[in-house]
Amino acid sequence: MAAPRVSSLQHSKFPIIRDHFAVAIGKSSVVVKTVAVLVTIGYFFSFITSAIPYITVTPGYVMPPNFRVYSFIFYSFVELHFWHVLADISVIVLFGKLLEPLWGAPDMLLFFVINSLGVGILTAFLYFFFYLVTLNEAYLFSVHIYGMAGYVAGFCVAVKQVMPDHCLATLPFGKLRNTHIPLTLLVFIIIMNLSGVLPGSYPYMYIMGLIVSWIYLRFYQKHTNGNRGDMAENFSFASFFPSQLQPLVAVISNSIFSVFVKVKLCNKPQRKYDVSSPTTITVTLPGTEPHDAERRKQLALKALNERLNKPESTLNWPSLDDDGPVSPTAAATSASGDAGAVTGPALAAPPASQIATPGFKDGSPSAANQSMGPSQENV
Repeated sequence: MAAPRVSSLQHSKFPIIRDHFAVAIGKSSVVVKTVAVLVTIGYFFSFITSAIPYITVTPGYVMPPNFRVYSFIFYSFVELHFWHVLADISVIVLFGKLLEPLWGAPDMLLFFVINSLGVGILTAFLYFFFYLVTLNEAYLFSVHIYGMAGYVAGFCVAVKQVMPDHCLATLPFGKLRNTHIPLTLLVFIIIMNLSGVLPGSYPYMYIMGLIVSWIYLRFYQKHTNGNRGDMAENFSFASFFPSQLQPLVAVISNSIFSVFVKVKLCNKPQRKYDVSSPTTITVTLPGTEPHDAERRKQLALKALNERLNKPESTLNWPSLDDDGPVSPTAAATSASGDAGAVTGPALAAPPASQIATPGFKDGSPSAANQSMGPSQENV
């Protein structure tokens, strides 16, 4: 009885998922639709076995005499499995929904081109390095680099940059946030690769995608205010690793960055001091967008308000002022002592309307002081 229920549940949810997916693609921009269509066309071309060496990157064929450098343009649109196509299109649509409103369609297309070319070239050179070490020609002519693993890595890096503290799920060992996704997905990809589900080049492409996308977003992406890159502390290279490894990674990455600055591959970040401010000195780092600073400010204010609104247990301390409010414990003790001391009938205080305060009607302080008794002046 359980199997028909599961199958009927799957059949009932599949049209809903399909409709949502179709609506998401329909509302996407031209860039998202174009890339999704090209990935679908590349999947159908993968059924032509003789075309695979020409539309995928084979490290031995991109060098002379074959010189198939055009394969760096087509390889990212080729997938050999349909579920890879669905995963790629889902990432493209999510990228368009989350980041295209912030970046714009031209910047999104530029990021895709830089990521695709960078991942293809670096992965091919990595296999050249494997060949030089092992002298195994299989690394040159039996390897086919294809797919959008590098773009998936770039999407993870971009989401970490924009929304690093967004919580995706609460797990038994802690909260899974966007800042944990790049490294977590890398571990998952390595496991899938060892089990034979993903091709051999997929982990290398993903790692190269992390490096290329981080370098572009960290140092070279141009913002609306004219600055380039994002020098925020929570977007450093060490922030991709667990907190226990971050000091070691920071030392290595900073040393490599110093070498790149000396050889003029990277520019040293410059700090701008606003000395015209009358109260404080404002330090501005290039690449820090105003909307990013405002977003972090709002998150900090929200966390502070939540902490302040938490109910705190307050203790009723006894008052040091004789005329001030008395704590409930002291009031009970005083009431019991007065009850034992007074044996006669209780004395009722006269109403306030019968208390004469001559000279106080005009509201002058001198009239009030004249109406007060000598015992009240010492209080």
